[in-house]
Amino acid sequence: MALISIEQVTKTYPDGTEALRGVSFEIGHGELVAIMGPSGSGKSTLLHILGFLDRHTDGTYTFADKRFDEYGPSQIARVRNREMGFVFQAFNLLASATVRENVVLPLYYSDIPQREWRGRAERVLDRVGLSHRLEHTPQMLSGGEKQRVAIARALVADPAVIFADEPTGNLDTTAGGTVMQMLQELNAEGRTVLVITHEDDIAHHCRRLLYLRDGLLERDEPIPEADRITRTS
Repeated sequence: MALISIEQVTKTYPDGTEALRGVSFEIGHGELVAIMGPSGSGKSTLLHILGFLDRHTDGTYTFADKRFDEYGPSQIARVRNREMGFVFQAFNLLASATVRENVVLPLYYSDIPQREWRGRAERVLDRVGLSHRLEHTPQMLSGGEKQRVAIARALVADPAVIFADEPTGNLDTTAGGTVMQMLQELNAEGRTVLVITHEDDIAHHCRRLLYLRDGLLERDEPIPEADRITRTS
């Protein structure tokens, strides 16, 4: 059974710009998928729709066996908070907050008891190798460490799917490789991971490629095992 299913999804902005023009595909539980395409292809728009950050104009989007238009506002907020984790190119960390405080932020909007917050934050920060940075602020971290904090924040509510929008875009090759290996490890634990990227070497950490051009799905194909960059390489 697919976790994500979209059928003939379109997105037209008020100025008439057609960002998506009838895109269809399914993503199963536990997949690791790269979404690629040139600038203006619609890939970020697609991720925002999949992540309940924006609404599609036409077509059908089903998440966890329920159509998007069947979710009420409070249900949308809850699914986005509990079932989805987000990692962005610019990290989106609060500069004045500590690493621990940044990671805890999504829990303020959840139904997870407050007594569990500290332990959850410490566990996910240990998971990304930053248990020694709990009380540091973002300006004290390298770019790679900031993105690992963002990954920890995405994990703190134990989501089913992680959406990563250009997660290595602000990182050097070594730090970017570390981030992608981390996403591979999370996928190996059973999480669905979708990665927006324009870099071939980043896409080759994934198992499947969706390629968009001009708002259309041009290619949907597996990435051959021989071409993949694995966690152990």
